[in-house]
Amino acid sequence: MNDPGDLAVFLRAKRAALPPEATPMNGFGVRRRVPGLRREEVAQLAGVSVTYYTRLEQGHSRRASDEVLLALARALQLSVTETEHLLDLARTRRTPAAGTDPAPESVSPNARTLLSLVAARPAVVLGRRNDVLAWNGSGHALVAPHLPADAPDHPDTRPSLPRLLFLDPQARALYRDWSQEAADYVAYLRLISGKYPEDEALTRMVGELCVRDDAFAALWASGRVGECVAGTKRMIHPRAGEITVDFQLWAQADRPDQRIEIYSLRDDPDGTRTCALLGAPARHPLRQRAPEAGGRS
Repeated sequence: MNDPGDLAVFLRAKRAALPPEATPMNGFGVRRRVPGLRREEVAQLAGVSVTYYTRLEQGHSRRASDEVLLALARALQLSVTETEHLLDLARTRRTPAAGTDPAPESVSPNARTLLSLVAARPAVVLGRRNDVLAWNGSGHALVAPHLPADAPDHPDTRPSLPRLLFLDPQARALYRDWSQEAADYVAYLRLISGKYPEDEALTRMVGELCVRDDAFAALWASGRVGECVAGTKRMIHPRAGEITVDFQLWAQADRPDQRIEIYSLRDDPDGTRTCALLGAPARHPLRQRAPEAGGRS
């Protein structure tokens, strides 16, 4: 995945996506057959030679300094996240590492504690590749109600949110804005691929999805990079119907690869409506109702 061509592919994609009218190159009277900047224009904006920039785009140069890369980031008007990805790709090229298959991830104790403290809200613990490492009852009911509740407990059966989103029709049908959801997931996977080029499990997953789903392959080829820490999901849930769910991601200080995604149904301040709609038991960290006679606890 992060072969010597990745930096070149990323640079070409960002150059093609930058309209000349958004840069000082606008109005120079250049006849353009394709959208985006020309190589010589990027080189001029970044203050590097055309020959050197061409070698970068062709994957022939392995010694781009951080100063040059930051100049290119400014010329291409990259976001902070895209600039971080550019530097990750260049560092990979300077210090190639042999691929490894890391041990299965395990949930950190801090993540499990937080998961129990937000029991009134749907929540899941996500690993580096967006595998579900753990979830609470309403989290399971929200994101994958058709899967066994204990699926995250076993590394071989852990739900992979990217695979579910692209390859599982039931999971795909949950999202009213599936195209946006898919684009965000692929952008995040590309960001992670630059940080962990040695992760062969991640490489295999990307390769599998590129082969099995044309939409994934097209999104991956676009080169978009993104980090999403909060947002909104518009869903069509089999139990709750059409719902709008806000989410927030929390990184773990002791295991930065792991994040907790906490969801909140709109207009549901205490989580009661969420649990009722999802068919999950209502639980509160500070108080819990006694079970009714003949009813479920």
